[in-house]
Amino acid sequence: MTARLAGKVALISGAARGMGASHAKEMVAHGAKVVCGDILDAEGERVAAELGGDARFVHLDVTRPEDWQSAVATAVEEFGTLDVLVNNAGILNIGTIEDYDLAEWHRILDINLTGVFLGIRAAAGPMKAAGRGSIINISSIEGMAGTVACHGYTATKFAVRGLTKSTALELGPFGIRVNSVHPGLVKTPMADWVPEDIFTTALGRIAQPREVSNLVVYLASDESSYSTGAEFVVDGGTIAGLAHKDFAAVDVAAQPDWIT
Repeated sequence: MTARLAGKVALISGAARGMGASHAKEMVAHGAKVVCGDILDAEGERVAAELGGDARFVHLDVTRPEDWQSAVATAVEEFGTLDVLVNNAGILNIGTIEDYDLAEWHRILDINLTGVFLGIRAAAGPMKAAGRGSIINISSIEGMAGTVACHGYTATKFAVRGLTKSTALELGPFGIRVNSVHPGLVKTPMADWVPEDIFTTALGRIAQPREVSNLVVYLASDESSYSTGAEFVVDGGTIAGLAHKDFAAVDVAAQPDWIT
């Protein structure tokens, strides 16, 4: 495998399982050193151990600024720098607008949005000092379109998309790129309880974690050197079409003459 990330050091939040663990494995496979952050200590330690000397684990609660400072310090002290930040940690909760619990609303904002803000803030200093960096914010297709009963999730993922753009503008002069990734449904523990056919995809299936990780590797690499402030959708064509039923079933003979 080519060393597309040779010499790069990455910090990944939510790296103990699911997409985060997949990102860590793919980045190490492409030559990066990786700091895996998560609140799931045992699982995170296991992921780092499997990756060997190219990985470290740190306890990282993304809502705590001091945890972010410690994670960034670990990257710099252990591997000499910080080139890549992957803001991957997130949660999903659901509820109708009338029944949605206020505590759950605040919780998802704290993790999915404030956690991303704190990560960018913590990584900006070392990246500015190095004169380069790539920040990859994992949003969702719910950051591109709404989903019924996913109000907190949708709000935070749209907000991450906006935060990506504002920070891309601010950090661009320092050689730091900031982009957002918008996966559709991915086969991970977070989505195990969601029916796989809840969305209609052009490709007729949900994503495997590695298919998202391939995009993350690209954005972490110098191959994406002119991409910043952008959305990268990896959803199998889920949001490629309008949300109508089969338009081919419409009776063409019923259309009025004035529209032809």
